[in-house]
Amino acid sequence: MNLYEHTIIARQDTSPSEIKQLTDKYSKIVEKNDGEIIKTENWGLLNLSYLIKKNKKGSYIHFKIKGGGKVINELEKNEAIDKKLLRYLTVRVKEFDLNTNYFSKKDEVEKKEKIKN
Repeated sequence: MNLYEHTIIARQDTSPSEIKQLTDKYSKIVEKNDGEIIKTENWGLLNLSYLIKKNKKGSYIHFKIKGGGKVINELEKNEAIDKKLLRYLTVRVKEFDLNTNYFSKKDEVEKKEKIKN
């Protein structure tokens, strides 16, 4: 089984309920194709480096997926025709970093560090 990190960027006007629907939709596609979702992260609304289809911002959703190449092919085939998505990217990795949350707010990180100490 291969390990993949998969990120999708939804349009900036996508509501939180639609984000949840997108997450569920693509999670089901992965599971239907004998893949496994290890972790899902909602990174929220972030600025884009440049305009994409007249959008300055996008809602990022990140998946950590365990599965074969068939899973990724099926995911990308469905994402290519989805009008709510701006971009998607899949990267094959050797191992997952499940501890670090790169897009959490600084206040949350400081609270977690205080709890550990």
